[in-house]
Amino acid sequence: MNADGVQDNSGMASFMKDLTNSIPGIDEAMSFAELMKQVQNMDYSVIVFDTAPTGHTLRLLSFPTALDKAFDKILSLKNQFSGMFSQVSALLGGALPSQEMLLGKLEQTREVIQKVNAQFKDPERTTFVCVCIPEFLSLYETERLVQELTKYEIDVHNVVVNQVLYPEEGSTCKSCGARQKMQQKYIDQIYDLYEDFHVVEMPLLTEEVRGVPSLKAFSENLLAPYEPNQ
Repeated sequence: MNADGVQDNSGMASFMKDLTNSIPGIDEAMSFAELMKQVQNMDYSVIVFDTAPTGHTLRLLSFPTALDKAFDKILSLKNQFSGMFSQVSALLGGALPSQEMLLGKLEQTREVIQKVNAQFKDPERTTFVCVCIPEFLSLYETERLVQELTKYEIDVHNVVVNQVLYPEEGSTCKSCGARQKMQQKYIDQIYDLYEDFHVVEMPLLTEEVRGVPSLKAFSENLLAPYEPNQ
């Protein structure tokens, strides 16, 4: 505050920044938009994003649609608040930026959000590959994810079932046999649920997949069915 009790420009700028940052999901949506701008200049045919667990991923995917609706609402009310905005700005000694500047910034942000939304919903540019393990909770989360992706009109037609156990022939390991039987029950359910999907089974390995040679060898099973005991 200055001597007249009017908030100075730096304080008001800080207030406006805090107000903008308080919009749920704005940071994630703008970060994704910036990432999209960066990757467009990269010389790669495919770019893969390894997303967070289901809950975080669904929040990220819902941000563009939710924010677009929020900006629509804000911009639709601009005429109702124009008089009040001018009065508040005058009261604060003109510390607020003009209404036109604020609306222009909102429009720019909205355009970025709409581009992100369009990117998500374009099956020629974006698809979602679900990765799960053959257990109840993972299957439940995968079904939840597929349902939400469908609601958001995001392409999804691939499911990777990871860490599938293939006991060696003649193995006497009872726990291995029991686990394989349990896994097979959920694998069968996955094929029933996603009969129109491309389902890939990936084996449980004894070592971490690290380094380019290991990644290349592991990726071969994404294209051709894994054959155990070979």
